[in-house]
Amino acid sequence: MSYVQAVILGIIQGVTEFLPVSSSGHLLMIRHWMGLGEIPVLFDVLLHVATLIVVLVMFRKKVIDLLASLFRWIVRKADEQDMRNMKLIAVILLAVFITGVLGLAISELNVAETPKVVFPLYLVTASLLWYTRKAKEGREYRDLNFKDGLFTGVAQGIGVLPGISRSGITISAGLYRGMNRDVAAEYSFLISIPAILGALLLDLKDGVELMNSISLPVLAVSFTAALISGFMALWILVRLINSGKFYYFCFYLVPLGILGLIFF
Repeated sequence: MSYVQAVILGIIQGVTEFLPVSSSGHLLMIRHWMGLGEIPVLFDVLLHVATLIVVLVMFRKKVIDLLASLFRWIVRKADEQDMRNMKLIAVILLAVFITGVLGLAISELNVAETPKVVFPLYLVTASLLWYTRKAKEGREYRDLNFKDGLFTGVAQGIGVLPGISRSGITISAGLYRGMNRDVAAEYSFLISIPAILGALLLDLKDGVELMNSISLPVLAVSFTAALISGFMALWILVRLINSGKFYYFCFYLVPLGILGLIFF
């Protein structure tokens, strides 16, 4: 892999991880066009770690708040607000557990990761985004319950399919459940944190294979590109969601999906 290819893959990961257009689908297409062939799964996971850092920085206030409440609960000094945060942590953990179970089940199906699979799933993602226009808002974090954890966990599990946007389907799920737009966006990325960390731990075994196929400087360049582009993409996404323009990405996904079905 060249430095130019590494930068392109990093930028694609950083942008598409946050914008609801499927990072896995775009990475698959770009690798296909570059003729890179098989790349260790850990490479994709490490790029996800770059975007995870973006999430931790952008939503650091909420993450620190939840961790502080968890600590006070452990030492038995939790107050009423801490108990509300503990309920949210429980909902997040349920969502992550459901994601893990469903994600493993889908991986056992050995869904072919080819452009022919990606393009029709782009249309599925587009339809999910389109119907968020009708979603009713009003629910804050204090209103979330285990049904929300189950619903969003299933959504995030389905998001492992190339062509289904993880952020798109989980934010849509939150909006369908009546969450306020800012809550749906932040919650979507909160439940991604343990999911990405779990994927990293599972794929660490590929570390030697990764280093044998991609040099450390090239990996560092790709990681940095994902980090910088990720900050820009998440900043844009949050503003589009809050302005009610989340569904605008349909106008990109639908033509892309249709053209892909015609020409591939």
